[in-house]
Amino acid sequence: MRLINQTSLASTIDSINEVFFYKKSISKSSAVEVAKWIASRQGIPGSYANMFAPTKKDFQNGLVLFTGEKVSTRAGISHVLGQESCRALILLGAESTDVKLALERASAGFIERMKNIEQNKGTYCCATCSCAFWRHLSVGGLINSRRILTMGMKTLESLRDGKGRWKKFPFYYMLLVMSEMALPAARKELQYAAQACKRVLKRETKNTKISQRRRILAERILEMC
Repeated sequence: MRLINQTSLASTIDSINEVFFYKKSISKSSAVEVAKWIASRQGIPGSYANMFAPTKKDFQNGLVLFTGEKVSTRAGISHVLGQESCRALILLGAESTDVKLALERASAGFIERMKNIEQNKGTYCCATCSCAFWRHLSVGGLINSRRILTMGMKTLESLRDGKGRWKKFPFYYMLLVMSEMALPAARKELQYAAQACKRVLKRETKNTKISQRRRILAERILEMC
């Protein structure tokens, strides 16, 4: 399975996310290869907080999240892909020294930006950036992950719109975050979102990659509730 797109960190991360979302197998050699490629982008120009830099093509084309929402700002693209890259390296479990050091440097760079997390009630920057941040925390990255995620879920609860969604937050990306978060507070928000997930299954009928992902995500969440 070829995971690396030399011209796009976004495409590479999307391929990795697809492996884990669909629970596909990945050979050790493929995992090592893609982890080293991601690690090679740590701290280079374009990276956010010394994490992993998008490519020129990524900045030109913008970012489409795994669940279909779009990110168009340079800072947003860089930050979200940085968090997603950290998450991917943790899940890939690469053990080489260069990959470990790259992840450690990237994590240290972002931890320096976390000084106002308490004041911001578990969120970081905008709603989409918060989701990417929480995705990283949910796999054990950074520090104080459980406490920060618990705060974040309380903030999310306060932003319910009464229709199974949340104000400001990208709905499908948020569902993806919570589907992988082992917290009672996250389960509570998934139960709240069940009504909207039922509507998703009626509406997302196109035979596209994004629509398929959204349907599967909604089905999984309804099974969890």
